Amino acid sequence: MTTPRHLVLFARAPMRGAVKTRLAADIGKDAALSFYRRTLHDVLWRLGRDPRWQTWLAVTPDLAAHSAALWPQVPGVHLIAQGDGDLGVRMARPLLTLPPGPVVIIGSDIPEVGSSHIMAAFKALGRKDVVFGPAADGGYWLVGARRTPMVPHGLFGTVRWSTKHALTDTLAGLPKSFRVAMLGELDDIDDGAAWTAWRTEPRV
Repeated sequence: MTTPRHLVLFARAPMRGAVKTRLAADIGKDAALSFYRRTLHDVLWRLGRDPRWQTWLAVTPDLAAHSAALWPQVPGVHLIAQGDGDLGVRMARPLLTLPPGPVVIIGSDIPEVGSSHIMAAFKALGRKDVVFGPAADGGYWLVGARRTPMVPHGLFGTVRWSTKHALTDTLAGLPKSFRVAMLGELDDIDDGAAWTAWRTEPRV
């Protein structure tokens, strides 16, 4: 029997003023909310129906996990709460608690992510212990773990989030024996310049 794969999509409740605050500062709260809702819908529908993995929508705040109407209704997607703690604690939680099988975590604001990226991450975990999708700003748009023979506790404990050091800090926290795979770069849309560049990119 094939070991199940788990894709976890992290999302914040799509409320005006509560999402994409840096982007909202450049393009306005309404436009930022519209972008976030559209991207969340598109990414979840694109990835959540893929039968090659089980998709989990991990949401914050936790009460939003009880409000199905807030979220795109994609058959087969399980809605769960992220739980308390900083981003590192919340990202570590599914690695430690989901049923057996490799876990890949992504955000909900990466318009260009597709099934081929996710499958590449799972394939990498067939040979490596962890996988990252680096971003140009020094962070990462994807992280995944094979979870066997172990998931390191405190994996994200000393990460300087939202800085150019995020990926470097995470790598520094890995056990020396862990084998690391890197995917190609993708970027989330965090500010007006990135939003404008994304809107003007040719679509293939």
